[in-house]
Amino acid sequence: MSTKKEIGIITIFPQMFSSLDHGITGTSLAKNAKITTFNPRDHADNKHGHIDDTPYGGGPGMLLQAEPLFKCMDQAKQQIANPTCILLSPRGVTLNQKLVKKIASMDNLILVCGRYKGIDQRFIDQAIDLEISIGDFILSGGEIAAMTLIDACTRLMPNSLNSPESAENDSFNDGLLEFNQYTRPKTIANMSVPDILLSGNHAAISKWRKKQSLGLTWQKRPDLLDKLKLSKQDIALLDEFKSQLNKGDKNARDNETIE
Repeated sequence: MSTKKEIGIITIFPQMFSSLDHGITGTSLAKNAKITTFNPRDHADNKHGHIDDTPYGGGPGMLLQAEPLFKCMDQAKQQIANPTCILLSPRGVTLNQKLVKKIASMDNLILVCGRYKGIDQRFIDQAIDLEISIGDFILSGGEIAAMTLIDACTRLMPNSLNSPESAENDSFNDGLLEFNQYTRPKTIANMSVPDILLSGNHAAISKWRKKQSLGLTWQKRPDLLDKLKLSKQDIALLDEFKSQLNKGDKNARDNETIE
C-alpha cells in the first residue's frame, strides 16, 4: 500500500486552499496526497498577530519577518518528514513541465507563500531548498502560485486522469504545444472537422497530430522550438505545415494525404 505524499503549505491565508478540493485536482489529492496548512500568525510574538515589519535601509512596503516563519517551518517539519522546501517567488526558476515532473516525483513538500513586499532573506537562505516562479509577473502573494504548482503536479499522480495518455498529450510534455482537438458535431457554423480525423487511419492521424504540434509551436511559441533537437522527420513535417500555409491553407490541415 502506497504512502500519500505530504504537502505542507505555509500561508497566512489557509482558507484559499479549499479551492483545491474540486475537480480532477480534488480527486487526485484525495487519493495521493495530504495537504496541511501552517499559519505564521500562530507564531507571532505579539497579541495583534503582526508578522511583518519595515525593511532595514528604508523603502516602501513591509516584509514578512523571519522569526515566525522559522517557527512555522519547524512546526511543519515536525509533521512532514524529509520535505523539499519551496518558496514561490518571482526571483525563482520559471516553472515548466520538466520541473513539474521533477517536483511531482518528490516524496514530501513544504510550500512557502510570501506576502507583502517580500520575506526576510535570512529565512530564505536557511530554510528554502528551491525558489520557483510561475511567470514574469507579480501576484499579491504566493498562494495562487502554490495552487498552480499543486494542480500541475496532481495531473501526474497515479489514477488522476481517466486515461494516462491524456497527460502524455498535454502541451509541453514533449516540448511542443498540443495539436488542435475536435468533437461532435462533425459540422458547426459551416466549419467541419478535418477529414483525416474521420479516416480511421491511426498512423495517418498520428502523423497529422505531430505536424500540428510542430506547426502550432512554430506559429505561437517559436522559442520552444529553439530548445528542441528536431529529427529529420520532424523537420519534414514542419516544412510541410509551412508549405500548406503558403498555399493558402489557413490552418495547414486540409491537405493531408491519407495513406
